[in-house]
This record gives sequence, C-alpha cells and structure tokens, in this order.
Amino acid sequence: MAIYAIGDIQGCYDDLRRLLDKIDFNKKTDQLWIVGDLVNRGPKSLETLRFIKSLGNAAICVLGNHDLHLLAVAYKHAPVRAKDTLRPILQAKDKDELLHWLRHRPLFHYNNDFCLLHAGLPPQWDFAMAKKMATKVEKELRGDNYLKFFKNMYGNEPDQWSDNFKGYEQLRFTVNCFTRMRLCDKHGRLDFKYSGVLGNQPKHLIPWFDLPHRKNDHLKIIFGHWSALGYHHSNNCYAIDTGCLWGGQLTALKLGTKMHRISIDCAGHRMPDK
Repeated sequence: MAIYAIGDIQGCYDDLRRLLDKIDFNKKTDQLWIVGDLVNRGPKSLETLRFIKSLGNAAICVLGNHDLHLLAVAYKHAPVRAKDTLRPILQAKDKDELLHWLRHRPLFHYNNDFCLLHAGLPPQWDFAMAKKMATKVEKELRGDNYLKFFKNMYGNEPDQWSDNFKGYEQLRFTVNCFTRMRLCDKHGRLDFKYSGVLGNQPKHLIPWFDLPHRKNDHLKIIFGHWSALGYHHSNNCYAIDTGCLWGGQLTALKLGTKMHRISIDCAGHRMPDK
C-alpha cells in the first residue's frame, strides 16, 4: 500500500483530482494523509469535502484552522469572513452529515513511523504528550459539549506551555499549536503575526521545527499550514503546503524509507495577502 501525504487543498478540488490522477491513486490499495485545511478560500470546498469523505478509510485527514473555522461558523460561534468561501457547504442538503464527519476528524495521526498534523508541536511536548493533548481536544469535539468548545476555542492566549494549564486554557493552547503555529521564540512562546517566507521573520523568532532541545525532534512529522515556507525538510519535519490556493503547487509526498515528492502547478484562486 502506498501512502501519499497531501498538502493544504483549501477547496481547490480540480487541482486535487489532477494530482490524484498524476500519482495514479487507487482508493482500494493506497491511502491519502491530508494535512488539513480541506476547505475555504478556494472555489470548491463543498466538492472537496464530499469527495474526501467518500474515500472512507482511504483518506486520513487531520483538522486545520480553516476546517475548525468552518465548524465554528456553522455552529454560530464565529462570523463568516469576507474571504471565506464556505456558503455552499452551509447551504448544502447534506450539511449536517458533512459537519458531523469533519468534527470527528483527528488533530494528530501516527502510523508507520510518521506523524501527521496541520501546523506544529511545542518544544516541550514529546510524542506521548502530543497524543494526550490531541485526544483531549478530539474528545471535546466529538462529545456532547462541542458547542461550548467552539465558544471557547478562539484566542491567542495562553501563548506558552505550562503544566499548570487546565480546562479551556489547555485546550485553546493545544488547538493553536496543532492548527496555527509557525514560529516561536527560544522559550517556545508562540507568534501568530508572521506568516511570510523563512529568513525574513523577526530575529528572535525561530521555526518551531528548528527549536533547540525539542522533545519531539526524533519524530518524522508531516505538516502544512505555512504556504510561504513551501516544500521544506528540516530536522525530520516535512512541510508540504506549497501554496496551491495562491498559484503555487499542490504536493503529494509518498512516504517511505525514501521520500518521493510529486507536485502539480496550480492556477491559483486568490492573491497572497499583502
């Protein structure tokens, strides 16, 4: 069985299907690992969501920030933003079924010596802690109190891990790491402002995967989220958001002892934010 990790799709359904044709994907024998952000900003979020759901066990998809935003909007705990392209999902006859499926996706997936997540891990967490914290959030998303979770999900604080965190403070930090982080200071304090190319960030900020003494540095981690970073391999971490939405590429990374990258060029449906 071949496993292909797929970068951020964000509703670029036609590009996804072209990429799957290029890798000759067979849902009976292969599996897709999708880094999250299935939806939003691109033109066909509804088609993307329906298609990935239809693949069943042939597609593993972790949650990204845009996926959580869709859920929060649908459950009336976040406003629709000017650049959102979520309306077709919110008006679809199968909306409830799609949202239920999305709400039951994981934040963190591990198998075959690889980890899959959307954005990053704080340096203080080893594998056991990452799995523990992801499971806590997943339990809230799938449980009876999911509406309360979305009410308390948003916010930039706390921005640095503490073993003393409890309740929604702990859950919010976990969500922000798994779905929003790119850079930290040397102490692991999260930065939510910079999203540009690597090398132009403020001098005190370090990519999360390059932080010294990272307790998870032995893990092979596949992630997306940072389109300006592009394809990047550093310290056992593979960044595969190559900016399909912005006119870059959509990337598949075939996992194995020897990694193989396959990409297609994308027309782009949005201009990068200035």
